[in-house]
Amino acid sequence: MDERRSIANWAEEDRPREKLRDLGPEALTKAELLAILIGSGTPKKSAVELMQDVLHDCNENLNALGKMSIRELTHYNGIGEAKAITILAACELGKRRARERAEQREDMSSARLIYEYMHSHMQDLDVEEAWVLLMNQNFKLIKAQRISHGGISETSVDVRLVLKEALLCNATILALCHNHPSGGTRPSGDDDRLTQKVKKACEVMRIYFLDHIIVTDGDYYSYRENGKV
Repeated sequence: MDERRSIANWAEEDRPREKLRDLGPEALTKAELLAILIGSGTPKKSAVELMQDVLHDCNENLNALGKMSIRELTHYNGIGEAKAITILAACELGKRRARERAEQREDMSSARLIYEYMHSHMQDLDVEEAWVLLMNQNFKLIKAQRISHGGISETSVDVRLVLKEALLCNATILALCHNHPSGGTRPSGDDDRLTQKVKKACEVMRIYFLDHIIVTDGDYYSYRENGKV
């Protein structure tokens, strides 16, 4: 194989996989994205060049590519049945994604909505769990993450990990939630200290601390509704 044609010998910033990893999928051309799927080209053409040829024959149109048959794709030197099937599977996934509605994010804008969402997670627990709810600026849920199991205190919850998770998710709003298996909604001293610890950390990171909700099977306590955050 001509060493210049092998993707493994390209500069790292020019390799499709590394380019996607470092810059995101939107930075790649259609040929580069397809090259990642087929993995390799021929002794004379890289995977990218091979897919450029295929796309050229499709007038650079992915819809036209998706209508090709396995037999038509395997006419290209370097594309066997397995690669042809991979290409058509990717095209079919693209079509199905276009037909599906965007995922609807849960609204977490009030203590009642948070309680209703978390109640199903917590109603049968016989130990305490703490969860963090990460939201965008419209109070729509990005991620709900369990952060402690088997006892809640200011020391059992690692606030650094909570903030790290928020930053990784690009969350701008954060709420804390935990359950009281005993059924009482009255917050404890540990609950109060944890609330203040998380609130202060959010202030430093400029993340809006929405609330701390205590969940029981049938009722809840909201620090915000009670004027404590």
